[in-house]
Amino acid sequence: MSSALPVVRDVPALRAEIAAWRKTGLRVGLVPTMGALHEGHLSLVQTAKEKCDRVIASLFVNPRQFAPHEDFDRYPRDEAGDSAMLAGAGCDLLYAPDRAAMYPAGFSTNVIVSDVSTPLEGEFRPHFFGGVATVVSKLLLQALPDAAYFGEKDYQQLQVIKRMTRDLDIPVEIVGCATVREHDGLAMSSRNAYLSADERRVAARLNHIMHDAIKAARGGEAITEVEAEAARHIAAAGFASVDYIAIRDAETLQPIADLSRPARILAAAWLGKTRLIDNMAV
Repeated sequence: MSSALPVVRDVPALRAEIAAWRKTGLRVGLVPTMGALHEGHLSLVQTAKEKCDRVIASLFVNPRQFAPHEDFDRYPRDEAGDSAMLAGAGCDLLYAPDRAAMYPAGFSTNVIVSDVSTPLEGEFRPHFFGGVATVVSKLLLQALPDAAYFGEKDYQQLQVIKRMTRDLDIPVEIVGCATVREHDGLAMSSRNAYLSADERRVAARLNHIMHDAIKAARGGEAITEVEAEAARHIAAAGFASVDYIAIRDAETLQPIADLSRPARILAAAWLGKTRLIDNMAV
């Protein structure tokens, strides 16, 4: 397939393309991204392609997801490379607005999703989910696809987006797709590129520690003890610090005392200046 992927950069052009598809009854899928694409992103495109007639990928590094001390300026950007990868995965259109198109002068609206955004990531990055909810609500309303596809690797983000679309009656199906992993179990992430060779070896331990924690919880060990033991193992493996490792209700992300309901284990830990997150079904 040719690497020349059509690109639109503003809402009128995006809607014109989608309107043409709609006239012939085509089903449209959207894959929102911040670029720096890897196989995890491409798997979302491929899944969308299986379910939809046309697939749009958006590329926008959203400044509202980054606190002043975070890595917005050094976040990897390669539109040409990303575009070629998307075309190879079967994407039909790239939507790549600039900052002024997404947040024009005088923009003053923020979308806040309470409750599910509060624990875990919400405690350590309180700005983050407001930025996510605002930009994703804009993307969904700009494109109004039939379905939008998100990776389960950012599990809490996925739950926030599901709650937001339900609460605001946004008529888009939100589809969560399984995390794509490296051969040693590390969840694929654009930020993995920041890791040194030694850090990369340590990073793979997170997956194994989480699996061990799941076994302990399923074996009847108290949830709080499982969490504390897993945190100790992460530190001992060579991580600089642990923001959290927690077993939570799979939908609400609230603490649980047992596994009587579907549960998820979620973790965030630091290697040098790189923060890794991961999660698995318990």
